[in-house]
Amino acid sequence: MSIETIAIIACAYFVAAFVKGATGLGFSTSALPILALGLGLKEGMPLVIIPSLVSNSIIMAQAGHFRETVSRFWPMFLATIPGLLIGLAVLKMVDSLLAGAVLGLVLMNYGAITLFRHGKPLSDKIARRLAPISGFATGIINGITGSQVMPVLPFLLSLRLEPKRFLQAINISFSLSSIVMAFGLTRMGMMTWETVWISLAGLVPVYLGTKLGTNIRNRMDAETFRRVVLIMLIIFGVILVAKFVAL
Repeated sequence: MSIETIAIIACAYFVAAFVKGATGLGFSTSALPILALGLGLKEGMPLVIIPSLVSNSIIMAQAGHFRETVSRFWPMFLATIPGLLIGLAVLKMVDSLLAGAVLGLVLMNYGAITLFRHGKPLSDKIARRLAPISGFATGIINGITGSQVMPVLPFLLSLRLEPKRFLQAINISFSLSSIVMAFGLTRMGMMTWETVWISLAGLVPVYLGTKLGTNIRNRMDAETFRRVVLIMLIIFGVILVAKFVAL
């Protein structure tokens, strides 16, 4: 492996971990554009699985409310699995860069609209009906693009959860998706022992970036936290679209 490749991977891990620590989300979505530009999207997808799980675990341990969150959102978590399996099956049949660009446009539009227009929170009745749909759609998009944030992130944001409960819910979704993704990519021959060892070696920049980002997040109030999340969504979208245009 060349020095340049090592530098690209280390940079992707540190930047994504910092974003993860600061906002509680976005490791895969912020690491993949860097990895895709330097290595290729399909080569980058298996490299984010293990670091994503580790960074998720750090945030989940800090957030608490695990049992309460599982009890409330289990239909959404469960529906993610078949959606992800379908998305992985579609992955080989579509242009993943085009799928990523479409996802980027969705992220940019949603983030901008929500940032400047404060909608009413969803009622519990509507939220229960939408939860499985949100999980299923998130699984499909994740399988095709490697990004785990849509539409589960806007769905959870619309519930106006307290930040720690929001972080627990979104990171359980991320972790479940990463585990299923690992099995799927292994069966497809995309996740190998080489990628596992690279991922394990990258846990050092992941830990440092997460800790630094977490220190910043702990100083934010709830409204600032919400705005940072939405701004990060817009940035993610711009990166995904720029990646498609550049290649």
